[in-house]
Amino acid sequence: MQINIPFSLVLVLHRFCLNDAFTSFIPTGSQPTLPSTRKSLALEMSGKDNHRARVEKNLEDMMDRDWRLFRAKLVAQEAHEAQLNAESNQKRVHDKSNDLDDKQVKQEKFGNIFAAFFHQKGNDDSSIFNGDNIGSATPESMIPDSCEDPFVSKDELPVLLQPKVKVNKHRWAHSLSHIEPGCVLIANEKLGGVFHQTVVLVIEHSDVTGSTGIIINRPMEGNLNKIASETQSNLDLSLKLAFNSSPVTYGGPVMQEEYSILHGYGEVEGSKKVAPGVFVGGSEQLMFEVRKHYMSPDQALFVKGHSAWVPNQLSREVSKGVWYPASVSSDFILRYAGAPISDDDNPSDLWADILTCMGGKFQEVANQYSKKGDRRMMP
Repeated sequence: MQINIPFSLVLVLHRFCLNDAFTSFIPTGSQPTLPSTRKSLALEMSGKDNHRARVEKNLEDMMDRDWRLFRAKLVAQEAHEAQLNAESNQKRVHDKSNDLDDKQVKQEKFGNIFAAFFHQKGNDDSSIFNGDNIGSATPESMIPDSCEDPFVSKDELPVLLQPKVKVNKHRWAHSLSHIEPGCVLIANEKLGGVFHQTVVLVIEHSDVTGSTGIIINRPMEGNLNKIASETQSNLDLSLKLAFNSSPVTYGGPVMQEEYSILHGYGEVEGSKKVAPGVFVGGSEQLMFEVRKHYMSPDQALFVKGHSAWVPNQLSREVSKGVWYPASVSSDFILRYAGAPISDDDNPSDLWADILTCMGGKFQEVANQYSKKGDRRMMP
């Protein structure tokens, strides 16, 4: 079978591969020149790899390849259905107490007995191994049991199965019952010390080797050039000059003379993909991108120090309520690494902003305890 592709589409794809339409505009005079030495050739090749990493990241964004967003939609849908069921049960109890007489109650009870009998007969788990209904789903079987319309057809399934809740891709957050790399730890409102009202991004987590993370909501006064010059630092001079205007956050009490870099540019060489659209490391390759004006220093957050836990320590802290594990949007994680800010955001308090987005009891915590904001005196 031959597939005909319009010539206009070929031109668009060709242009997309040659020019990353999602990066900032590159002045003509800043285009890289042809390499004249082996070293410059290596830089040129690394630049192509960096460009590919950037394009792949942008394609993932376009195609909504963030599995965490899909999970967030499921969580939101389950919460919505639970709320509807609670309201329905409450209304049913209220109606019964006010409107139903004894005769109606008996009729409903009698009908429920027969309904339960046939339901149990059709769903007998002991007959599932007969293989009668295995792998035999039909369009009609996809109609939810909760559907109250007896005349619904398979043609109406696309409308019937549409999600009843929408999740903002920029702004979503929900709690987790476990710890996973790429999740965040939201400090309990009672936790004091350097972790008071912090948001920690989990980089690695293992019951065997322990856990590491970085605080992402403690921006320090001044840029990278100022902070790295005034404090003890092992930061390379070339990085300090290239990213001189980049923001810096206090990452934790461990190895504060070391710096790591948090960004959403792409999975360049030397970086690690912590979550969809979120990367740690790769500062040397990103330095080349900054020098070529493909990336702005404001799109990188330098993290001074980090946080660490021995095996099972973090799990024990979570079980005691020290942390609220949560899965959040990439824009929340990259709040201080160039992520866009909307009118619904609280740009000065990420701790309270995420809790508010989670809703329920977490929103109540944010309303009661959020006062100081992200910027505060750090050790």
